[in-house]
Amino acid sequence: MHELLDRFLRYQRVEKNASVHTINNYQSDILQFIAFSSDHVQSPTDIGRAELRRYLVYLQKEGYARSSIARKLSALRSFFRFLVRDEVCPSNPLDLLSTPKQGRQLPLFLQVSECLSLLEAPDDSVLGKRDKALLEMLYATGIRVSELVGLSLHDVDYRQGYARVLGKGGKERIVPVGEPACQALECYIKDARPLLVNAKKPNEKALFLNKAGGRLSDRSVRRLMDKYVQKVALERDVSPHTLRHSFATHMLDNGADLRSVQELLGHASVSTTQLYTHVTRERLKAVYRQAHPRA
Repeated sequence: MHELLDRFLRYQRVEKNASVHTINNYQSDILQFIAFSSDHVQSPTDIGRAELRRYLVYLQKEGYARSSIARKLSALRSFFRFLVRDEVCPSNPLDLLSTPKQGRQLPLFLQVSECLSLLEAPDDSVLGKRDKALLEMLYATGIRVSELVGLSLHDVDYRQGYARVLGKGGKERIVPVGEPACQALECYIKDARPLLVNAKKPNEKALFLNKAGGRLSDRSVRRLMDKYVQKVALERDVSPHTLRHSFATHMLDNGADLRSVQELLGHASVSTTQLYTHVTRERLKAVYRQAHPRA
């Protein structure tokens, strides 16, 4: 099974151009199933509905959220689809198993005033200027944190106001960057970034650098976001992705069309973007209930 998993991961990386994050999730989820079933099955062809049901019950007893269970089963479905394609298995056993429905969870977003407070939180230090540019970019463009830390210097043009972003599946898109974010980027690139460059790595191309002069990581962005959330006393669980949700919600609230927002976010399907229209409808409904005498 482990050899087949290696082949599957190589296929995802080379032929499907899957992201490192996606491949790591596939590996983790499928290895968990292999470890669970190793005492009961010798070959992928031995896996049927009964074994999958046992695994599903195990995940539920372990307290995994429905979304996590759905993701794990989706990974297995992709794995067995690959095995069917390579004629290792005659059919996909996951086709016999219904995936647990996920509850519709509306994305958490910030009010405009809360976003502005967060963007003003960094100070005028070298790291503060970096963090200011970073937060402005997240809110101005709605890009994912993985896309943000993947940016290189040549990917942004603060004079023209755009950035080239490499999204999921290696898909490239151009996104506009607003004036405040461009100003923050210019300040960071001219005044702060040169002071972060490590003499041992003078040619580092990453846009956002850490203290050691290397590329900033996803985890570091989440840590600094936590710091500023505490500084401005936002009383909710805010992550870098919250600024992406806020970007989309505020765009739609102010009249942007769904297809444009889909393109800006880099969503493959407009159905993913439609979740934000549900958020804006819920807000309108709340305003209506509060304001109309016969609501």
